[in-house]
Amino acid sequence: MRARRRTTWANRRSRRWRLSLVAAAVVLLGGVAAMPGAAADAPPKAADCEFSVQKDVPATMRDGTVLRSNVFTPKGDGDFPVILMRLPYNKEGALSFVYGAPDRYAKACYLVVVQDVRGEYKSDGTFYPYRSEAEDGYDTIEWSAALPHSNGKVGMYGFSYPGLTQWLPATLTPPHLVTIAPGFTSSDIYDGWTYEGGALYQSFIQDWLLSFLTGGVTSKLPDGAKLRAEMNQASKDLHAKWYKYQPLNNFPPLYPQDNRIAPYYFDWIDHPSFDDYWKRWSIRTKYPQVKVPSLNFSGWSDIFLNGTVENFAGMRAQGGSEVARQGAQLLVGPWTHGGSGRKVGDVDFGPEAVVAWGDLHLRWFDHWLKGIDNGVDKDPPVKVFVMGANKWRTADSWPIPGTANTTYYLHSKGDANTANGGGTLDTTAPATEEKADQYQYDPANPVPSVGGRFQSSVPGGPRDQRSVEQRPDVLVYSTPQLTKDTEVTGPISVTLYARSSAKDTDWTAKLTDVGPDGTSMLIRDGIQRARYRVSLEKPELITPGEVYKYTIKLWPTSNLFKAGHRIRLEISSSNFPMYDRNPNTGGKFGADTTTQPASQTVLHDPAHPSSITLPIMPTPVR
Repeated sequence: MRARRRTTWANRRSRRWRLSLVAAAVVLLGGVAAMPGAAADAPPKAADCEFSVQKDVPATMRDGTVLRSNVFTPKGDGDFPVILMRLPYNKEGALSFVYGAPDRYAKACYLVVVQDVRGEYKSDGTFYPYRSEAEDGYDTIEWSAALPHSNGKVGMYGFSYPGLTQWLPATLTPPHLVTIAPGFTSSDIYDGWTYEGGALYQSFIQDWLLSFLTGGVTSKLPDGAKLRAEMNQASKDLHAKWYKYQPLNNFPPLYPQDNRIAPYYFDWIDHPSFDDYWKRWSIRTKYPQVKVPSLNFSGWSDIFLNGTVENFAGMRAQGGSEVARQGAQLLVGPWTHGGSGRKVGDVDFGPEAVVAWGDLHLRWFDHWLKGIDNGVDKDPPVKVFVMGANKWRTADSWPIPGTANTTYYLHSKGDANTANGGGTLDTTAPATEEKADQYQYDPANPVPSVGGRFQSSVPGGPRDQRSVEQRPDVLVYSTPQLTKDTEVTGPISVTLYARSSAKDTDWTAKLTDVGPDGTSMLIRDGIQRARYRVSLEKPELITPGEVYKYTIKLWPTSNLFKAGHRIRLEISSSNFPMYDRNPNTGGKFGADTTTQPASQTVLHDPAHPSSITLPIMPTPVR
């Protein structure tokens, strides 16, 4: 018997781009739609549930800090499962976005709690990203389980940062947490959120803080309106003025001398390596501590894609209970951060790309929180969208069993510069000496970011790279036209043998799908900072002129390269402003006020077989 508990881009001002920013805000506000349905012994059906709303309900954390939530309680005498979202973007704003409207959950007979995290908006305390989310999340889960009309079963939902507010407390194993549904989120706050391959995720980090993350803090300050106006203007001026600003550790739009605003940004710059500062928040090291099933979803052009995939695979292999291991599921579509539609970047992926998050979550929570036998536990653990084929592929695990990892080698006569050069790509390793390719990397004139992982200031998704491929500092290697459909599904890596005239530099890679008309559509990209070639924990500068082996992780994808298309690899040293420009000085990270050019050489000979490894599916989806 249950006992009831009583305790911008250049054109970002255009209407089209404003709409895309609204879509971004929808995701950053954490939401997905609600869950109707009820088990035979549960409260009334979704359509029958009216509800009441209490605003700013206080909950006292273990250190005495009071956090405040909006609580949506179905009317009636029964007890209800709880769905909880914790976010830093204003719990009131969550009401205005259809993806996360809490009232839809309440209508479906769930008790819904939406909380401002510590220090944001109506909650007390000091906001510092990630620092208190594990303990505060634990305490809020247990507080929610004891609310009037709660049946003690708590599930969590939300995209992006609200994905972290699920994973972090889940690692502490709250006794009343039953399931989580983290979307578009990461497995590690350092690697794949703030930095990648040792390079700063500059466009995301700086715009995120200016446009979204600091809103709650400034709203509480006496000079907050002035500060917010200045930060909004700085956000608009990122491309024209601020992205190239040096030094990074004195970034004016975030007020380096004012610890009220974003002192954590400067801490992030002061910790460019994977040290103890970051390790305390790593999820990938704590999978055995998580004992609940998880619904993980993302998009191939999401900024946190790799972390979402890693969380799924990690839970399947190391989850702390049988239900956590067997109950983990993964869904990846063609979208950017938080997307769910058919049009992504320059590509229309067709009607099958459209996913209703609300319907997915309805099934998920109905099963795990209400005990409805709706087949969720029998769904394929992996469901990924194969771009190009524009169809879904299912599997039992990730990477998909039977994948044939195939190596394609770089070739040229030293003339791979631009798409008009002589760079080729095939599965035959270099058998004779081949002249190395060279280019000049000048941080004052970096390769521009065109498409890719979502950024507020750069349109994301698959975009035509032909303008980039005309630059002499971009090496281009292409296969002949394919004679048969070739599906690439899984993680990708580039092995590069290269030397530089600098003490430190970057190496970037892009995989593109080249159509018969010459369109070179971005599929995947990545970066590796030279000083972090061996370890993200212990940087080592390079010796100018010496050849080193680099591994560039391009993250996973799923794309059908159709017959008549070509597979293309681009190599360069910048992808800006997605990643910060390496100044080539070898100096302390974030402290440089100047840059210097570097002469770059990429080798591809028998002793230095530079290559890309692609996960080929033996039978492509059609």
